[in-house]
This record gives sequence, structure tokens and C-alpha cells, in this order.
Amino acid sequence: MDFWIKAAQLILSLSLLVVLHEFGHYVPARIFKTRVEKFYLFFNWKFSLFKKKIGETEWGIGWIPLGGYVKISGMIDESMDKEQMSKPAQPWEFRSKPAWQRLIIMIGGVVVNLILGMVIYIFIVFNYGEEQVASEDLKLGMAIHPYLEQYGLQSGDNILEIDGEKVMHYNDIARGLIIRGQKTIGVQHANGSMEEIVLPEDIDYKLFESGATHVADLRHKSTEIGTLTTIKASKNKQFKASDFILEIDNRSISEIDFSSSELRSKGHKVTVVREGDTLDISANKADFLSLLKIAPAMSAGLKINDKIIKINNREITYFDEISSELYKSKNKNAKFTVLRGGEEFTTSVYVQKLARVGFSPKNVESTDQKAAKTVYYGFGESIGKGIERGYTTLSDYAGQLKFLFTKKGASSMGGFGAIGNLFPSTWQWRAFWEITAFISIILAFMNILPIPALDGGHVVFLLYEMITGKEAPEKVLEIAQYIGFFLIIGLVLYANGNDLFRALFD
Repeated sequence: MDFWIKAAQLILSLSLLVVLHEFGHYVPARIFKTRVEKFYLFFNWKFSLFKKKIGETEWGIGWIPLGGYVKISGMIDESMDKEQMSKPAQPWEFRSKPAWQRLIIMIGGVVVNLILGMVIYIFIVFNYGEEQVASEDLKLGMAIHPYLEQYGLQSGDNILEIDGEKVMHYNDIARGLIIRGQKTIGVQHANGSMEEIVLPEDIDYKLFESGATHVADLRHKSTEIGTLTTIKASKNKQFKASDFILEIDNRSISEIDFSSSELRSKGHKVTVVREGDTLDISANKADFLSLLKIAPAMSAGLKINDKIIKINNREITYFDEISSELYKSKNKNAKFTVLRGGEEFTTSVYVQKLARVGFSPKNVESTDQKAAKTVYYGFGESIGKGIERGYTTLSDYAGQLKFLFTKKGASSMGGFGAIGNLFPSTWQWRAFWEITAFISIILAFMNILPIPALDGGHVVFLLYEMITGKEAPEKVLEIAQYIGFFLIIGLVLYANGNDLFRALFD
């Protein structure tokens, strides 16, 4: 069910954005008396799900949900209509219009997506306000990613400023260090002392490559195990990453002795929760042993409600101290001291390379949650805040592109599956509009890139014409269109291939 809820949100969001984007081309085309032959949501290769001709324009819905298009007369586009282009130019055609009019037609979709994203953000801010968590109000300090300990930072410290700007939400720290190129942080240590720390020039790449992208968070004292999970997919593909393990042979995992040799000597029925759905998986002996390897916490005998009091003899008070010890113990065993039913015992748990062992805490509410406040604005102020948020979203997204040229960045590219997973598994209108605004801004950015077959590619040739006074030869435009088309198809296949690979093997 979760899959279909996410899919419905994705389709609704993309449909809205694609239709309005294409209207951004359609409206100025009609204003400049340019004929629009087709207006399609989704692509209609070979056939259409729906079509109706109104006036000069055929309106329709295609069956390939990869976007949409308007076919404008006298324009070299994805239709590659060479027959039309071989005829003398007509006054209603795109190629007959002045370059400045053609430029406005081409950038219309991008402008609509930008404005739409900002308008949505304006109404989100006006209706829901803006969450702020001033770091100076945190009594417990922050949960700092253990990677930063080498630079003199540790959990319990408070990051008050970054490049001289007051920190109003802990999420801004990660954005500043990883995306915005900020390097200087003002820190109040747990003992009350103040220090300015200048991080290395390449700290953005170091944090990204090490997986330390969640730089700071609120601290919480929950050290009790709430769920046991897998941390990657099993080789036999029976189990997926992040499956919640509920029962084995209809018995709660809290009742099972995982040190029993009998448990490992045969197959079992394993009940898991995967993306909100409860599944019974029949696992033979090999499958079950494979499960134990990808669920090291369960394999080591940890159970729900166990309280972790020490790891490697370090006293544990906060959950981030667990994260720190696991980070230091990557690819080796960590010694856990656990309190269960009033009695202590120790066990050895193998820590995977991502510093996870397959459990999550019972309660993550922080004492400092009280420091979080929602600031509401009048409609006039919301306009400024919404525009600012739209601009920040655009600049932050552009700032992330540098990571695409790294091995990890290229493998992190995602397609429709990754976009769909942005949406929650339950329908929440605020989340829907937040994500729709984000995607709208991203569509604007991607479409204005100077890649042939995208709006930005057409803009480049139009700017060339306006500067030189000469039109680019039609043959050049045709070749560029083919190159751009195959480049985009290749990127789409690669990104969605990454989605498929992660679904099967992560």
C-alpha cells in the first residue's frame, strides 16, 4: 500500500508540474501568434491514452510518464519533423518569429516552474510557519557526527555560528559545510569555553565521501532498542535493507534465544515489515543464516527493550555516544554491555562498514525539543520568506552538482524511484506541497542547462543568433537535438538503473 500512496503522490505532483511547465511555453507562443500543434501530458509514442483537437491544437495524454511536450510549428524539437522544416517558412511558425519572441517562448516553462515553486513556498510559510531551533537555546548541546571529532568537535558542543551567521536550525550546519562552501564555525564546547574552528578547504568532499552528511542533530537519551532491522539486502534477495523483523515462527523476537544452535540448524518463517506492509517470508536454513549476517544486532542476541549501558567499556548516556562508538568500530566487533530485566550481560556485535548494526532506539524525543519553535509570518512577510526559500533551494541544489563528478556521487544518482521515495508513505498535504515545490525548482534548473533537447539548449542557439545576427544552420540544430536526446535518455536509464540496483541489492 505504501508504494501506491507514494506513486500516486509522484504522479499527481509531476502531472501538475509538467502541465504548468508546458503552459509556460504554450501561453507566450499563442500571445505571439505561433501555432501550437500538440499539447501533451506524458509522451505518446505510437498511441495516446486520450486526445482531442480543439482549434489548431491537439490536446492529449500519452502513456510514457517521462514528462510532456508542446509541439510548436516550425521548430526543431523532439518530434524531428523534417518534412515541415523543408517547406517555406509560414508566418505562424516559430522560425518566422523574431529571436526575442522565440527566446521568451523557450524560457517560459522554466520561468513558470521557478515562480510556481516560490509561490508554493510562500503559502507553506504563511500556513505552517517556519521551524527554528536556535543552537544557543540547546541545553544538551548537539549530536555531532563522529567524523568531526578529529577537528576538535564532539557531541555536547554547540555550533552557534557558521561563517559569522547565527545558526537558526541544526540542518543549516550540514548545508553550510557540504553545499555552501562555509568553513568557519563558532563553537561553544560542553565545558562552556568558546572556540572558532576553521575546517579544511575540502571538508565538503570529505564529509560527503565519508557519509557524514548528517552533521548535527538534537541529542536524546534513548538507549533502549525499539526495533531490530536488517542493514542491507541478503544475497538470496529474500530480505531487503531496513526490513523490520517482527517474529520468527510466529514468536516475538523478544522471546527467542539467538545463541541457540538449534535456531541456526533449520529454516524458519520470518515476519517482517517492509515499507509499511507485513510480510511472511519462508526462509530455508541458508536463507536464515544469510538473514543473521545482515542483522548483526539480532544475531548477537540483542532484543527489543534492551538498554545499552556500555559499548567497548564506554558509559552510554546519549544515543549519539552509541553512534560514535559504532563509527570507531567499523568492520570489527564491538563489545556491548546491556541491561535486560534488571540484569547486565555482555555480547559482541559485528559493526558493518556503514557503522550500523541493525537497530533503532525506542524513543527519540529530545529534552531540547522544547527549544524548537514555529515562527509565523503575515502574508507580506511570507512572500519574502517564500522567495528566499525558493532561491536557497535552487542555489543549494546547484551546489550539490559538484559531487556528481565523484564515484560516490555518480552512484548516488536516482531516477523516478528516488523521487518517489521523497514522498511519505501516508498522504500528508504539507509534505506533498513541500516536495512539489522542491521538484518544481529542480525542474527549472535542469531544463535551463545548456544541453541540446532541453530548453537551455534552445536558449543557447537563440542567444548565439541574437549576438551574431546569424541563425544556427538547421543541420546543426538537428544533430544537436539528436545528441541531446540520446544524452538525456542515457542519463535517465542510468539514474533509474541505480534505483533498480538499490532496490535489489541494498
